[in-house]
Amino acid sequence: LSAFTEGEPAEGREPFELPRFWDALGQTFKVTSQEATKLSLAFSRPPLTSAEDCRKLSEDVQNAILAVATVYYWLPKGQGTTLRKMVRDATTEVVEGMIQLTETILSAPLESLSQEQLISTGNVWEACEQVSNLPRDNQAAVASALVACLGVVKDALEEMERALVEGRDPYRDIMEDEELGFRGNRDTYWSEADRKLLSSCMGLMKASKACLKKVLGVVKAYGKADSPEQIAQLDDLADIANEISPSVDELALSMYPPMNQLAVRLNAAKLASVLKKVLEITKTSHVCPPSEEGWVQFLTGAVDHNMNKIKNFTQGQM
Repeated sequence: LSAFTEGEPAEGREPFELPRFWDALGQTFKVTSQEATKLSLAFSRPPLTSAEDCRKLSEDVQNAILAVATVYYWLPKGQGTTLRKMVRDATTEVVEGMIQLTETILSAPLESLSQEQLISTGNVWEACEQVSNLPRDNQAAVASALVACLGVVKDALEEMERALVEGRDPYRDIMEDEELGFRGNRDTYWSEADRKLLSSCMGLMKASKACLKKVLGVVKAYGKADSPEQIAQLDDLADIANEISPSVDELALSMYPPMNQLAVRLNAAKLASVLKKVLEITKTSHVCPPSEEGWVQFLTGAVDHNMNKIKNFTQGQM
């Protein structure tokens, strides 16, 4: 499995055709699903499958998995690292599912179809069905990655908005353990000075959400995967955009009481830096025609404005 996930694509052996790749990948996933069904049924009830049948089943499963891996390796990096990662994750899930099913069968007594075996078989089916939902090119892959990032940022923002309305620490229940330290015996409210700082931090988090929404919009509207340059630009955008959600999470965690204003400032500066990189990369890529440059400039100004206010509020912490 590690050799499969860490291997390199077979570049340049023959002209690559994306439609042919998807047809072949879909077929290998379908065959793997069928082999999982055959394997599970063969070991669902007595009598024990003969040694010859076991050997045949084993060969068929192995061939199905090798076919999945072979087709995955057809996909060159030149089609986009974002696309390739999504295909790799989907194919890895199929391989891991088949390993899990095999281990479940080996460890279970041959009396009847166990719940574990049913679940493992279903997991392989589900993993194999994912092929129809995979993005078909790097533009679609990057759009999908941006949607995922946007979802995480929205959740963090909504959680913080609820905490501000309720005036309490929403993590107080899950943070009370030996490993993370007991927060219940510490202040769990914000001072007036904290709340002023929080307002600008929320502005930065809202700018993160707006940035991802706008970038997603232009990737969908103008993004292309027709040339190596376009594909590389999309990958660069996805790579830096992927840093937004963890940066938002780090800032949000540092905002809960008792607040360390210096930590808040440092996390805010990190998020602001990431956002400005995203906006800069967007502006210089093919997804941003001149008609779209206005919002890039506006959001850059919003990031600077909120960051400057955060610096002013935390002046005494430096």
